[in-house]
Amino acid sequence: MTDYYLVTRAKGPAWDHSRRRREQSGWDEHAAFMDALVDEGFVVLGGPVGEGDGEDTLQVVDAESESAVRSRLAEDPWGEDMLATKSIEPWSVWLRRE
Repeated sequence: MTDYYLVTRAKGPAWDHSRRRREQSGWDEHAAFMDALVDEGFVVLGGPVGEGDGEDTLQVVDAESESAVRSRLAEDPWGEDMLATKSIEPWSVWLRRE
């Protein structure tokens, strides 16, 4: 059985609210890190929630435990001051189109 987690991340105190998401300092490094997580199969789905850039981001993560999720996201070049982890919740997928 695959373990999924729903990860919600919010704009942290270092976020420049006068700039769009892709205009933030360090965007290229953060984007490369996230792309690598997708390539590894760690991030299954992810992106901003809401209109335009959204406020929070939501990611579906394939991991063994919450601590594994926290450990991996701790390597994000943006860090918690830029994109703070708001919640990590286990997700049981009962419905799926095969």
